[in-house]
Amino acid sequence: MSDGVVAVLITVLVLDLRPPEFPTFESLLSLWPTWLSYLVSYLFIAIVWINHHHLMRYATEATPNLVWFNFAHLFSVSLLPLATAWMAVSELAPQPVAFYAGVFFLVNATYICLIHELIDRAPVDEVLPRERKIMHFRSIATLFVFAAAVVVALKYPLFGLGMCICCLIVYLKPEAPGARSEVRGA
Repeated sequence: MSDGVVAVLITVLVLDLRPPEFPTFESLLSLWPTWLSYLVSYLFIAIVWINHHHLMRYATEATPNLVWFNFAHLFSVSLLPLATAWMAVSELAPQPVAFYAGVFFLVNATYICLIHELIDRAPVDEVLPRERKIMHFRSIATLFVFAAAVVVALKYPLFGLGMCICCLIVYLKPEAPGARSEVRGA
């Protein structure tokens, strides 16, 4: 089901793209806020999907908490097309960018719930203490950066958006850096 939701969200995101009014490259370039919004959102959805798949490897059963946390996570991600459209239409105005960063915060907060349910409950031989520590640090640190981005975006929207983009970089690879090299003599 999660894959289906992600596919629908990407489709909704794409449907909001509109061609320029005039058939010139200048008109196309004038839509840079829309293209930037779309690009960041598409990358964000891809990163969410990859990290979600990484976490779900640790699921052994569909507990009620896991199901609800997953629905909360998918709900928060489903707000992204709205936030993207508003940010693009406003040409990166402060309040829409702050809302966009707030969606990132919410997605990350629900991701932390998934980490708690899946990683913290996994046996030590599946997720080593160092890997758990790195995953927790990364998720909590980025949560604070997303919260700061909400506030910063109200005064400096491009800087707030840049803070969100920087956080995405740490999630490009879902595994905790170097953690798997310690597993059972690997």
